[in-house]
Amino acid sequence: MNDFKSINLKSEPHFDLDHFFELTADILCIASYDGYIKKANPAFSQLLGYSTEEIMAGHVSDFIYHEDKNITSKLRERINKDKPLLNFENRYVTKSGEIVWLSWTSVSEPSEKLIYAIAKNVTHLKNLEEERNLLLTNLTSVNDQLKQFTYTTSHDLRSPVNNLISLFGLLDLSKIEDPETL
Repeated sequence: MNDFKSINLKSEPHFDLDHFFELTADILCIASYDGYIKKANPAFSQLLGYSTEEIMAGHVSDFIYHEDKNITSKLRERINKDKPLLNFENRYVTKSGEIVWLSWTSVSEPSEKLIYAIAKNVTHLKNLEEERNLLLTNLTSVNDQLKQFTYTTSHDLRSPVNNLISLFGLLDLSKIEDPETL
């Protein structure tokens, strides 16, 4: 009789995680608690425009947009205390000066003092969100202008209509002949 577990173990394929690390389109990196990237996949290099060597030589904060450095640093401290980070968005500056938005999920490995992180480029979503906000602002402004126009129009029409009503009140309708009664 064959042992079921041994059959499954023998038939399981070997997974090359380094191959997965190299091929994925998402950004994968491993950083030390002190903020230096120890390993980064090609997607990270391609997005930022730096070589893998340049990324690994710099501190992670060297690549972060200046307005996001403080919050990122505080959250990195939380990760160092073994608190996972889920869907944190911050901006990075590419070698060419372009700003890209990344959404990070990170976990720490306290025994090794390492942070394992994955990020998605959400720049296109942020651009759509900004465009939507501009359209909403524009729509609100147009709506306010229409309200003002409606108010002005109703105010401007009120006086002539009141004058007409007053004039009709002065008319002696008994003296007006009805063409049908003639």
